[in-house]
Amino acid sequence: MPALSPVAVLGLGPMGRAMVRTLIAAGHPVTVWNRTRRRADNVVSAGARLAATPADAVAASDLVILSLTDYQAMWDVLDGATGALAGRTVVNLSSDTPDKTREAAAWAASHGASFVAGGVMVPEPMVGTELSYVYYSGDTEAFDAHRATLARIGEPRFLGDDPGRAQLMYQAQLDVFLTTLSGFMHATALVGSAGITAEQFLPEVMRLFEAVPAMMAVDGVEKLGARIDAGEHPGEAGNAIMMGATADHIHATATSVGIDTSLPAAVRGHYRRVIDEGHGTESWTRIIEGMRGPQS
Repeated sequence: MPALSPVAVLGLGPMGRAMVRTLIAAGHPVTVWNRTRRRADNVVSAGARLAATPADAVAASDLVILSLTDYQAMWDVLDGATGALAGRTVVNLSSDTPDKTREAAAWAASHGASFVAGGVMVPEPMVGTELSYVYYSGDTEAFDAHRATLARIGEPRFLGDDPGRAQLMYQAQLDVFLTTLSGFMHATALVGSAGITAEQFLPEVMRLFEAVPAMMAVDGVEKLGARIDAGEHPGEAGNAIMMGATADHIHATATSVGIDTSLPAAVRGHYRRVIDEGHGTESWTRIIEGMRGPQS
């Protein structure tokens, strides 16, 4: 069997270590570097080679994967390794803004490197499993050259040559995730005011959570998405007036039991704007129009 291509991984937090273990298990020689050396002990014992410097790690492979706190960490780590970047592909799986991502792509190109941005959409225990998937965008040729290796981490989903698109997709999905977690905790605090425990409540609310896709669109989320893209918000059911009334009641309930109202106030504001603009009989999806512009 021919040897698999080597990979360099810089950044050994939980996600970085999970990727290294997955690549080693698949048979790739992996060179690693981390600012705190002791974090490398586990993956070195699994077969990774520890580089003395970031430049040493970069020089070990044509494919350099970064798993760092943010994009500033990339510049901090690679500032002394720019001489080794020429001809290599940098795949940055760190989180930041799309603008920072595009800036990083230009920076990498200025040093002769190809750049691909990515966002891993599963927690570290799921990396390398059939449930794992990763959004990528950036240099198409570089991505195609390393697609097979990147597929070891998770199913690659390429979004085009704009490096900011993968970052946007990543942040947008985490927007849903974090907002959902806040909703869960706010609701748990709400019922807790009456002595209903989290242990009692969370299994109950999960039934609602599992039904959300069907509630959002009885004819499927694809058709719902197509209507939103077309600017169509038919209000046969779940119109903004109905949903706004519910939002008012949730805010009033939170106020009456004395818990934080910032989340329900934000939701109530979305519907009030639609109603105030004269679109209350349109679908709840109309709230997106107010979100697309700057807020007063």
